[in-house]
Amino acid sequence: MQSYTYLLIDLLCIAIPFISSFYPKHAFYKEWSPFFKANIIIAILFLTWDYFFTESGIWGFNSDYLLGIYFGNLPLEEILFFICIPYACVFTYFALTYLIKNNPLDKIQKQITFILIFGLLALAIVNSDKLYTAITFLSTSLFLVYLAYKKQNLAFHYLSYFTILPFFFMSNGILTGSVLAEAIVWYNNTENLGLRIGTIPIEDSVYGLLLVFMNIELYRYFKTRSL
Repeated sequence: MQSYTYLLIDLLCIAIPFISSFYPKHAFYKEWSPFFKANIIIAILFLTWDYFFTESGIWGFNSDYLLGIYFGNLPLEEILFFICIPYACVFTYFALTYLIKNNPLDKIQKQITFILIFGLLALAIVNSDKLYTAITFLSTSLFLVYLAYKKQNLAFHYLSYFTILPFFFMSNGILTGSVLAEAIVWYNNTENLGLRIGTIPIEDSVYGLLLVFMNIELYRYFKTRSL
């Protein structure tokens, strides 16, 4: 069973959102077309990033917890990660926009965005010698600049992200070795800040925010086009 560990994490992350997608009054399965159009594009982008970072030894995978099916240097489970996690996150965004009428973050979403833009940009510049830190923080900062320029209200983006954070810490904690004898995904600490939330590199939380926001934005774009 050990070789199924990463696969089971992927499936557990998507299980409840997938089942809930068929809720009759507000069915997410009807949104699959714009979601998967968006997800395929973003997944290709992140998997390309993933490929080069794996090739460069910035991170890697423990084969003891994998099925052994690879595409290039990436295990099947890692590819599924970029489908399962965005599905769960975009579903959360979809559900929250239906359930929450008065978003508590609506009045402060601009302030959060500008704090992140300048904070991440500064950290990227100061740590330009650390590739994971620099590229992740700079990419996220620039994407937030783009969203600010478009005057996008990010209240539900942030609410969705904060809602999934506990589940992120659980799943990513397992991947990085919080409850296992060894980590499923290991990191070269010379390429990151060395700061961890439990076993999770702090960069992962920013990487996750970028992944979530890009999937939500492109999903919204394709949904608007279809309408």
